[in-house]
Amino acid sequence: MSDLFQILNTPEFQSKESLKRQLQELGIAAGDQLMVHSSLKSIGWVAGGAQAVVEALMEVLTPQGTLVMPSQSADNSDPVYWMAPPIPENWHQPTRDHMPAYDPDLTNMRGMGKIPECLHRHPATRRSPHPAHSFIAWGRYAAEWMREQPLDDSFGPASPLGKMMAQDVNILLIGTGFDSCTALHYAEFAQDNRTTSPQGAAMFVDGERQWVAYDCVDMDSERFPEIAKDFPGQVIEGSLGQAAIKLVAMQPLVNFAIGWLEANPAPLDPTSHDTSEKAERK
Repeated sequence: MSDLFQILNTPEFQSKESLKRQLQELGIAAGDQLMVHSSLKSIGWVAGGAQAVVEALMEVLTPQGTLVMPSQSADNSDPVYWMAPPIPENWHQPTRDHMPAYDPDLTNMRGMGKIPECLHRHPATRRSPHPAHSFIAWGRYAAEWMREQPLDDSFGPASPLGKMMAQDVNILLIGTGFDSCTALHYAEFAQDNRTTSPQGAAMFVDGERQWVAYDCVDMDSERFPEIAKDFPGQVIEGSLGQAAIKLVAMQPLVNFAIGWLEANPAPLDPTSHDTSEKAERK
């Protein structure tokens, strides 16, 4: 979307201060723990762009709060599953051999958007160690929540999501739908009948770059809007700039989703491997 189109579709001036007022009107306050999914273009033109949004969130939450965003790097995955775009089959093994090892400071995100990319650059931001399913966090619990993330249980109890489930965390969707709600993957990982597919990533192992194979839980984020539609709890709706937003407590939503998926099992297409919600290479 061009800057001119953004300007023409923004009826009045927007700034960090106007965004802060809107966040506070939604009930977001100092000391809150907040996981954010976002679309910058949905907000409309704002002075300062992604930086203004990140600073507005930080200043409302304060360092006593915690700001979390997904920072997934789906490029660091087995190229056999890549479909958008695919690469030639004879490039698969060379890609496994030469893909740079995951580095929390250097590895790029895929499909996460400009707002998390901006937060990633903040010197106090911490990124979790998973080569494909990482999170970034700033604030009170950033170091604690980002410390570990099991390779084959990336959204399970020992992951950042598991740590967040033990706290009062809210989820803020800015111009995005529940199909982007990473927290709901925790419910998929909690299923007794979950299935897995072989996956791989380039990582540092004892200081050396290696291609590491692991079993990745099969995920289907396309079912998440169904879960949200049936969720009986409170979902606060409002706006941030020109973006429609939804604000929901993480614990009750995810606990409802665990039961919903148990009652509504849906076998995955064995040819499809949704390995990272909206950032997957497919």
